[in-house]
Amino acid sequence: MKNTLKKIVREDNFLSLVGNLTISFFGIAGFALLARTFPMEIFGEWVIFISAAAFVEMFRYGIINTAIVRYLSGAEEDERIKFIGSNGLIGVIATFIICILLYICLYVFYSSIHNSGYELFFKWYPLLALINLPMNTALVIMQAELRFGKILLIRSIESVGFFIVVAVNYFFLHMSLMQLVISFLIIDAVASGVCLVMGWDGLKYIPKASRHTTNILLNFGKYTTFTLIGTNLLRSADTFIISFSPLGTAAVALYAIPMKLTELQQIPLRSFAATAFPKLSRASMQKNIKEVKEIFYTYSGAMTYLFIGISLVTFVFADLFILVLGGNQYLGTDPVTGFNAATIMRIFSIYGLLLPIDRMTGIGLDSINKPNINFLKVLYMVIANVIGDIIAIFIFKSLSMVAVASIFFTIIGIWVGFYYMNKELSLQYRLIFSYGIDFYKTIFSKLKKNLVR
Repeated sequence: MKNTLKKIVREDNFLSLVGNLTISFFGIAGFALLARTFPMEIFGEWVIFISAAAFVEMFRYGIINTAIVRYLSGAEEDERIKFIGSNGLIGVIATFIICILLYICLYVFYSSIHNSGYELFFKWYPLLALINLPMNTALVIMQAELRFGKILLIRSIESVGFFIVVAVNYFFLHMSLMQLVISFLIIDAVASGVCLVMGWDGLKYIPKASRHTTNILLNFGKYTTFTLIGTNLLRSADTFIISFSPLGTAAVALYAIPMKLTELQQIPLRSFAATAFPKLSRASMQKNIKEVKEIFYTYSGAMTYLFIGISLVTFVFADLFILVLGGNQYLGTDPVTGFNAATIMRIFSIYGLLLPIDRMTGIGLDSINKPNINFLKVLYMVIANVIGDIIAIFIFKSLSMVAVASIFFTIIGIWVGFYYMNKELSLQYRLIFSYGIDFYKTIFSKLKKNLVR
């Protein structure tokens, strides 16, 4: 029994899940305190800062993240060092280009930016990008090498550290939003410092980068960059469009509460996907199509059944979740905006049922070296999402309809993903559900044997 527990604790899926649970718990807890710390309008500025930063991060690392995970999964030692060097080189160049462009925009359009909710982003994100470069390059290398224990350590420094600052501020300090942003930068600097000291970032291998490995990452990344940008837009387009609409930053804050709660649904999804992608890539590079299909069926089915339970809980207890995360000011129908956060949360619960298969078709296409097809899939989803958001906000003037649009664009993504995956692998879709059941049967069987012992 003791040896079995040790084996479970060291297993990749378990470590990945624990890591995402830790990060999400402290992230959501910090988010809840921030929602209570500031008025809706000020809190909306924080949401815009984080959303815009996440969007640019996807652009900065989209060109290399998926590619480096795929190619490191099956690389020999000499080639591995070259890939890590190329990863660092591309990351450094992309970071400096983005920083320069943002500061130019701030200088040229200072008056417009100053009067919008994006001032914090243009002022502070370039510095954040430089600070977290070692951390982000380290994390992607660790994912490729399935070192989820180290990922947990670095992510914990970042998420737990900032939560402590937010908690102390809520009860004692009462800092301004700008001071909290500076604290956020300091926490990221500590996490990056650990990566530098331990040599996990791989930046020292930049001189080892070769033109060949750099071109491989860039050729693969030219599709995954826009795929990841599109994926991020699927989450942040709602925020951006609402922020530019007459609804204002208060509506951004109100919509952000149920949107943040969807992270509860994303925790197991990110964990399973982080372990599935390297396995799918390795099997694909070894031309083992049978194993690729089995991994796809198993992960898709297991996550779908899990999400049925998660979505049921978030639907039934939507009001409780809203109360815990946002406080009383977000309960019921808001008198200023006229929107109900719990209603939006229930719509997101239905949306959550569709996420596992959508995510698995995406990483499945990348793993079989079809990033161009995955890009098209995400592009169709983004177009549908933006059109849906514009109709919901400017015609129906409804945040609930914005959430409904998420359901429709995800259905489109599933259909497109299935269509192209089937062309490459000749899938039998019913096996998703039978393999999912087999996954849990295997787990229960092992637990039963251990209990008998």
